[in-house]
Amino acid sequence: MPRVRAPRATLKRRPGAAVVLSVALAAAAITTGCEYVYDDGRPLIATPTPTFTDVRLPRDPRMNEPVTGDELELWVASVLPGTQGQVFHTAFGSMEPRATLTESTGQLPSGTYALTLACRSHYRMNFIVRNGDDELINLSLRCGTARVSVVQLTKDSVLTVEMETVPAANYAYIVSRI
Repeated sequence: MPRVRAPRATLKRRPGAAVVLSVALAAAAITTGCEYVYDDGRPLIATPTPTFTDVRLPRDPRMNEPVTGDELELWVASVLPGTQGQVFHTAFGSMEPRATLTESTGQLPSGTYALTLACRSHYRMNFIVRNGDDELINLSLRCGTARVSVVQLTKDSVLTVEMETVPAANYAYIVSRI
């Protein structure tokens, strides 16, 4: 059986395209090497320039110092939110180094609650919130921040808030209904 060959496609070469491409590449190579240097008479010394990766201002180290009196009340007002809901319990105070403190809320009716926890110290504080034997929140909070947790109570309950600190600290928390 004789072989039938398929017709060959012919490519047209365009020499102008190759010239345009080489001129564009040469122009790119020339312009990327341009640099303006101005001589102001000073000697050229390679000095490292500082690089700033964070645009925030550094925090005042005293911001996490525990406070007392009116300063404590001002701090509490600034870290606990102005709530839209009904506030059932608010507590704040100071703790000695390596102290553990346990407090209880009053009777809370069933519902959904927001617990805002905050501390002021150079370290972390541990917060454990319990409803009877049930542990609802177990949190190691970095002081200088506040944390809001939402809990659902299916029946009337009394919450127990246990706080533990290593250095001296201030604490604050609020229980409000959502």
